[in-house]
Amino acid sequence: MISAYIGFFGFTLFVIIYTVYKLRKDNFSTAKGYFLAGKSLTGPIIAGSMILTNISTEHLIGMNGSSYKNGIIVIAWEVTSAIALVIAAIFFLPRFIRMGLTTIPEFLEKRFDGLTRSIVAFLLMLSFVATLLPIVLYSGAINIESVFDFSTLFSVPKSVAMIYMVLIIGVIGSLYAIFGGLKAVAYSDTLNGVGLMLGGLLIPGIALYEIGGGNILEGLSTVYDFAPDKFDIIGKPDSVLPFSVLFTGLMINQIYFWGMNQAIIQRAFGAKNLIEAQKGLIYTGVLKLLVPLIIVLPGLIAFYYFQDSYYETPDLIYPMLVKKILPTYLFGFFAAVILGAVLSTFNSVLNSASTVFCYDIYKKTIDKNVSDAKLVRYGKLVSVLLAIISITVAPLVAYAPDGLYFLLQELNGIFFIPISSVIIAGIFVKQINAIGAKAGLFFGFTFYILTTFVFDVNIHFVHLWGIEFVLNFIIMFIVSKMYGDTVYTEKTYEDTSDKKWPLVNIMGAILVVATVLIYVLLS
Repeated sequence: MISAYIGFFGFTLFVIIYTVYKLRKDNFSTAKGYFLAGKSLTGPIIAGSMILTNISTEHLIGMNGSSYKNGIIVIAWEVTSAIALVIAAIFFLPRFIRMGLTTIPEFLEKRFDGLTRSIVAFLLMLSFVATLLPIVLYSGAINIESVFDFSTLFSVPKSVAMIYMVLIIGVIGSLYAIFGGLKAVAYSDTLNGVGLMLGGLLIPGIALYEIGGGNILEGLSTVYDFAPDKFDIIGKPDSVLPFSVLFTGLMINQIYFWGMNQAIIQRAFGAKNLIEAQKGLIYTGVLKLLVPLIIVLPGLIAFYYFQDSYYETPDLIYPMLVKKILPTYLFGFFAAVILGAVLSTFNSVLNSASTVFCYDIYKKTIDKNVSDAKLVRYGKLVSVLLAIISITVAPLVAYAPDGLYFLLQELNGIFFIPISSVIIAGIFVKQINAIGAKAGLFFGFTFYILTTFVFDVNIHFVHLWGIEFVLNFIIMFIVSKMYGDTVYTEKTYEDTSDKKWPLVNIMGAILVVATVLIYVLLS
């Protein structure tokens, strides 16, 4: 067990030392330096940070638990992201960067009005604290506890050990976001991303090697033959993720997440230029096609080992597989990788939440002339407050019937779909005005809560996303016609210094074709 602790603390300290060294000459006293990394990020750094902001233990635990129970159909959450990233890189990102945006709500003020910006900023802050941060902390605590079994080591109840794990992870993650800003987050994410890919691939690699008697491909064939139905990518209508959702709400959610979600797109806003920003999104798309090897395949392998014994608690299956497969001398390194994945998402969301508060709430409504130094100081204070709230809420997250990942997605729908419909309307429909936008936000927010959590409408929540999206547009259009018919005239941005990446269309087309081929080959 000593080797496990050495591996854990060794890799964790290496990431900290590397990040501190890379940032030793940076100035974090300016708002641009703290919130946008001084506009210095390159494509690979952006991609590494994006993928680690996205992938955390709610994926390692939740997605693998879901694939164990429901089969490979859950891969849709990942591979369709590549198409959304292409759309974001080609259509949304050039517009946002040329407008000089720091936050997504800032776009809504330029397109609609200040109140719309403030409402969306508040919804974003609420979504971070009420959904993502607590689930990230809780799922991270599950994994760390499962590896080291601190409850047994210190002779305390498992629930108490979980609280301590949540506290430790929350404190360490907060330090990155509070003291180093976006650049510290991005650099630590990239290094942790390398660790996640290596450590994550170890699990299916070792398992398939053992199952196949020294041949990984033979092992994969054995796992497939054991339960071929688990490898059918076309979800049935009554499954947890029907194939039809790809054509209703799923792509809307993906486009929002990768093209309009502050916690993700802020990395692109911190790019050196548009070329590096577009490269970052395309590189992320490539990684998203590979990520299922880490967050879907192990769940399928787990079914081979455990069958349906843990269908009632699927979120326990990945930690159990890790303990069964991984040699003890690698426990520490893997736990450090898990911690890095948790920290990357936690600190990224904290940084983005403080950015939204400082620019869209404090500077917008409280003190328009606030100095950079004070803005940075308030950003750090908000990060501390949000961290405390998230740490407090995290232990209250109970196991969900379909796993933590589906709980997260279901809760995200409360915020993502209303906000995405308003942003897309603002970009593409000039007839929709500020009153219509606010009506769409209110209707979408209310509609989804009622149909998902109050009334039993017996419609899959992803289909509800699609229905809500269409209804939001209808409401926005009707209200805009009823209360003013002014057509929006878009301001032109003549900044020719930000050239597009010449290969963005070609690389985007390749990613789209690759995504379609995955469905053709696995159907």
